[in-house]
Amino acid sequence: MSIKTERAKSVRSALTAIFFLQGVLGTVIIPRVPELIEQIDVNFTAWGAILGFSGLGALVGLMFANRYIVRFGSRRVLEVSSVSWSLLLVSLPFIDNAWIFFLVQAAMAFTGSCLNIALNMQAVVLQKMLNRTIIGRFHGVWSIGAASSVAVSAVMATFLPMWLHFLLVPGLAAIAFYVVSTRALTAEEIGKSSERKPEKKSPFWKAPSQLWLLSAGLFAGVFPEAAIMDWSAVFGKKVLGLDAGLSAVPYTLFVGAMIISRLSIGRLTRNRDIGVLSFWGGMFGSVAMGAGALVGPALSTQDPILGLAATSALWFVAGLGLGPLSPGFMSAAGYVKGLTTAQALARMSLISSVLFMGGKFVMGAIAQDVNLVAAFMLPTALFCIAGLIAGAMAKRAEAEKTAIEDAFPMTGPIGIIAARD
Repeated sequence: MSIKTERAKSVRSALTAIFFLQGVLGTVIIPRVPELIEQIDVNFTAWGAILGFSGLGALVGLMFANRYIVRFGSRRVLEVSSVSWSLLLVSLPFIDNAWIFFLVQAAMAFTGSCLNIALNMQAVVLQKMLNRTIIGRFHGVWSIGAASSVAVSAVMATFLPMWLHFLLVPGLAAIAFYVVSTRALTAEEIGKSSERKPEKKSPFWKAPSQLWLLSAGLFAGVFPEAAIMDWSAVFGKKVLGLDAGLSAVPYTLFVGAMIISRLSIGRLTRNRDIGVLSFWGGMFGSVAMGAGALVGPALSTQDPILGLAATSALWFVAGLGLGPLSPGFMSAAGYVKGLTTAQALARMSLISSVLFMGGKFVMGAIAQDVNLVAAFMLPTALFCIAGLIAGAMAKRAEAEKTAIEDAFPMTGPIGIIAARD
């Protein structure tokens, strides 16, 4: 189905705004993490367990997200989940009990997973309607929101009490979410697109092998970003010896690099598969991430600012490499045989979320029992694995594309779509 130019612009601007707001709220707590840990009085192992096992809420959300989308439409799911997520964030500064904090985190994970599936489904469907790669720009805008949020929140953390900070930012975001989500794709527009229900139900454990590989890649490609999001402020304070404002610098530069990388995806993939780009990004980026966690602390013993500069510069390079990984794996979800985009995204996210729970707990345990420098070696290794998976997917896509071109002359978009299947 084609979409009228004016309507496409309206939907694209609405999704852009939602991705931006999602990035803002997803990182608003980063400069406040040390305060939150002290507020609920837990150690690093417990904090890692809270971050990891609150993902149970995300699992529940992912199990029901597709059902909600089928019944109510992805636009309505966007409206409800985004506003609910925002209001739950407002409550965090008022919680001093670790168990209650865990339950609220689980509820946030539930609403956040529903929001994520509905939003990325809309982005992939619109991309297919327009027949060009646009999801990279959406993820770039998310990164802009995340970077600006960390920078502004770091400043706010120096003079605003946490309760007022969270009342202002997530509170205003809740209103903005509701307003812009009303302009997203309707159920009728999605129903008339190339999205079709599969002819028969596909049991979860009999999903195509491509889906399992994409799920592993999505987990490995997103975990390094989540690790820096969760632990960079603590790393800056406890390891580099910085204050709350300076502790946000490495993450801000890391996300800034992802913005540059993701906004460049469309241009860089004109003559190469995004999997090739992701492979090299994974190789160089993982080395930079690990080096940043090792070199910065070593230099900070002589001069904290020198250590900050080293970690920030290396994590900037890591951000450049990480940029195409998540958009690449999510784009491929639109071409998994036998599954709709929403089904593929939900299953990929469900599998990766299960892995996330264990990964976050393990990272917290390493941080507590060894140190944070050693803990960062886990996301560094996964970063490299994500690049290898992306490279394997690129080789498979190229082999299938070559086979099709040998059988039929390339005259239109059919070959490109078939090569993605």
